[in-house]
Amino acid sequence: MNWFFQQARCAAHNSRDASSLNRDSFSPPSPSWLANNLLDLPLPVKYEELQREIMMSLKADHFEGGRFDFNKQLNQHFFLSHSLCLGSIEVPAQGNQIIKIPNPTYEFGANVVDTKCMLVGRVLTDGRLSGRFKYDLTSALSTKLQTSKEPGFSQVMVDLDFKGTDTQAQIKLGNGQFYGINYLQSVTNTLSLGGEGFWLGGQKKSGVGFAARYADDKTVATGQVATTGLVSLTYTTKVSEKAMLASDFMWNCNARQAQASVGYDYILRQSRLRGRIDDSGTVSAFFEERLNAGFTLCLSAEIDHANKNHKFGFGMTVGE
Repeated sequence: MNWFFQQARCAAHNSRDASSLNRDSFSPPSPSWLANNLLDLPLPVKYEELQREIMMSLKADHFEGGRFDFNKQLNQHFFLSHSLCLGSIEVPAQGNQIIKIPNPTYEFGANVVDTKCMLVGRVLTDGRLSGRFKYDLTSALSTKLQTSKEPGFSQVMVDLDFKGTDTQAQIKLGNGQFYGINYLQSVTNTLSLGGEGFWLGGQKKSGVGFAARYADDKTVATGQVATTGLVSLTYTTKVSEKAMLASDFMWNCNARQAQASVGYDYILRQSRLRGRIDDSGTVSAFFEERLNAGFTLCLSAEIDHANKNHKFGFGMTVGE
């Protein structure tokens, strides 16, 4: 299971039969081989995708104002995307009030997808840039490069991913002297355990975390705890073939602050409705309707009663 080192094996010869020395030597199966073949454990998700069900159900891409997305496939491997957003930026004011300043943006994207590599690039009119490159070295090893640039900040991250039969591991290197590693191992058909660690040399900070994920046909539950003082719990369950309920909880021990939310995810044949309410009283909903092949309507709403902040958005997506 330890992918950094290969386990040494000693050939066991049958000393009772001298003629067996001229035959192929026998090597007993290692414990990892027995575990993979006898238990037939499934491949877990990546450590960074530990909460992917919660992200899909409770973390919808809410927006304000109008948004129009156009996706164009030029050939089998090359795609272009255009996105126009007529939104606003929020500036805090006195008395817990928020001032909204119109801020329209245009985003251009290019995507190159092949069987072994993927290249994605984005550029916005407000000066932000982002890029992502992924290449599969072998069936078990892949590398990924992510870059982002915005006014006053830039980031570069290089990942090396390992995918075994029942394990997922990753090494991360980034600017600011960032070093990270994570590992997730299936221990039963429904339970996987793992951990992570990082070192941020620029700020002289380090942290270690541990995680558990339970997943069956209807339920997914995760738990994470880290030395940085964060505790995170999530739970999703299918109440029917079309409906899912989800909840999450996060506790910051150092700041003595907690956050919790519950929501639902309802998927129909040509539409999807997601809703959420958190402990601060913020209520949100996100609706997607596939009108025709290549046409999708999006409606977004978020109401924060405590801060008197309301967001409503209307969007249209053309192309796959």
